[in-house]
Amino acid sequence: MSSKIRIGVIVFPGSNCDQDMVDALSVYPQVEVKKLWHKSANLEGSQLIVLPGGFSYGDYLRSGAIARFSPIMTEVIRFASQGGFVFGVCNGFQILCESHLLPGALLHNTSHKFICENIPLVAASSTAAISASLKKDRTYLIPIAHGEGRYYADEATIKNLQDEDRIIFKYSSAEGVVNQEFNPNGSLNNIAGVCNKGMNVFGMMPHPERAADSALGNTDGRLILDGFMQQLFGEELVKAQSVSM
Repeated sequence: MSSKIRIGVIVFPGSNCDQDMVDALSVYPQVEVKKLWHKSANLEGSQLIVLPGGFSYGDYLRSGAIARFSPIMTEVIRFASQGGFVFGVCNGFQILCESHLLPGALLHNTSHKFICENIPLVAASSTAAISASLKKDRTYLIPIAHGEGRYYADEATIKNLQDEDRIIFKYSSAEGVVNQEFNPNGSLNNIAGVCNKGMNVFGMMPHPERAADSALGNTDGRLILDGFMQQLFGEELVKAQSVSM
């Protein structure tokens, strides 16, 4: 590759996972990751836009509801409508739903408590870029940290997500069993992440960037990010990262 792949990580007031995401994506030698302030109207040539986790605007009103009106989101919506890749994690997922770039909404956990723990996931979609490379016969242990993570959508939307293979991850047991017993927040159908109809906008509540380095004691998130980057930008990108380590 002759030029750097540019990834923009948007920073809102209250974001707190932006640097984690920058660090997790900066391991690829051909990638240049830059933080983009929410008041900017310039995506600076980014080929992937990431909305990180945190508590944008203090989660006032409703998680993601105020951030949706940040100036940069006008550009993100335009970018996505033209087929650009957008990825939201936790609060980023909430913002994407509030912006109607993804269907459904994230409601308060059924426990009405903030949940912070490692949760097993299964990769559900075989066609979405973020999960297509992942094995379907194993689970991925990924941290969650949210108070409003209960995915909800109407019956027709859920059916469309299922029929179109747009449910990317589901909460499960360590053995891969998917049912309410292993649902941490009450999400419909144990849904932990979805993508849009165009298959270019992705959102998930669990944090792969928090499980992407051996120093963290967990590299399951690295498998998710590697597979995602490979699908978007080619297998050589991930190979180069392995060689450089």
